Amino acid sequence: MDLFEIAAEKNLEKSAPLAERMKPQKIESFFGQKHILGENKILRRLIKADKLGSIILYGPPGVGKTSLARVIAKTTTSDFRTVNAVTSGVKELREVIKIAKDNLGLYFKKTILFIDEIHRFNKAQQDAILPFVEDGSITLIGATTENPYYEVNNALISRSSVFRLEKLVKDEIEQIVKNALSDKENGFGNFDIKVESEALEFLSEIVDGDARKALNAIEIAVLSSDFSDGSVISKEIIEDCIQEKSFHYDKSGDSHYDITSAFIKSIRGSDPDASLHYLSKMIMGGEDIKFIARRLIILASEDIGNADPSALTLAVSGANAIEKIGMPESRIILSQIVTYLASAPKSNSSYIAINNALLDVKTLDCGNIPFYLKDATSLKMTKKNESIDGLTYKYPHSYPNNYVKQDYLPKKIRNHKYYIPSENGYEKKINERMNKLNNIFKKTE
Repeated sequence: MDLFEIAAEKNLEKSAPLAERMKPQKIESFFGQKHILGENKILRRLIKADKLGSIILYGPPGVGKTSLARVIAKTTTSDFRTVNAVTSGVKELREVIKIAKDNLGLYFKKTILFIDEIHRFNKAQQDAILPFVEDGSITLIGATTENPYYEVNNALISRSSVFRLEKLVKDEIEQIVKNALSDKENGFGNFDIKVESEALEFLSEIVDGDARKALNAIEIAVLSSDFSDGSVISKEIIEDCIQEKSFHYDKSGDSHYDITSAFIKSIRGSDPDASLHYLSKMIMGGEDIKFIARRLIILASEDIGNADPSALTLAVSGANAIEKIGMPESRIILSQIVTYLASAPKSNSSYIAINNALLDVKTLDCGNIPFYLKDATSLKMTKKNESIDGLTYKYPHSYPNNYVKQDYLPKKIRNHKYYIPSENGYEKKINERMNKLNNIFKKTE
């Protein structure tokens, strides 16, 4: 770069958003991701030893994917190049690859290529990188908010290590904000600005692990207000800057359990509107959508069951869909599942049936399996496959309607009834079928 380009870059750095200015320059100042960057963790060791191979960084927005790439850029002796999948095409990739080949051939220097939002590259663009990752011309670092196993070519995945970055926890967000307010070089440390503990707690909850969102809110709060030394950022200011209304939702406290309880009971009570209300509270509170999906799968079986057998299929399918899609679009999928389950006919007959059956097995001497139901090996162990009490197994398909009356329960609990279908939805048809089979048997007695 010439002197004018260097000056322009330095001016741009000074005028960059707070979130950009506060990106860590070294691994020691990086917050979060202790599962891969903590002391003696593999990624930390590879970065510090400058022995990094191709990797894919996968995680939600604002958790440090590009920050980690910057740390690597500051640490490595390799030539570090960056492209953005939104604004770059094959032409830009070819230029970087040419530089990488020159570096390796002329100076024995490796090149690290960082591709932000790599999932935005189409198959042709990803294929263009592959040969140079394979032959070692470039070391790839890809960052994506989408599941790479769905969005990145299998060939690239197989030649890379995938590291999942998790949402930042509340304490980490709070510390990042405090650092921004105290940092004199890149933050607001030259001003004596404080933030109310209530405001900081609210901010750290509402941003749902997104450090960039938290820093943007703080920057707006400072720049849009007439602050002087000793000024305090209140919760009302944060609410205004982040454009989110505050409501109490502690994901590990009472409100979490209260709202979840109200959510499940509203679906069980066939009230789709109330169900959507509590779903919205959970989403706004930053509840894990996988937790919501798991609860819906349980409810589909426990509270709907065979009254609508497709409810469980929909709930499981929806859980798989949100795993692939992520937020914010997953709110639509959750809404579809919730409104369907809330509107479906209800039955807890299967739930009651298994509980009663388990109770009998746990507390009663239930006796032995009827001999004619045992495995063929057990039958061969008797003389000439003789029957017990004159009974032999009756093959249902050999009888009209593929049904024949015989005892399947052990003799001691022969008259125990576990599954009693309701008269709701499809269970009404189950009742009709079972009654029909019983009537057929009575006519043949």
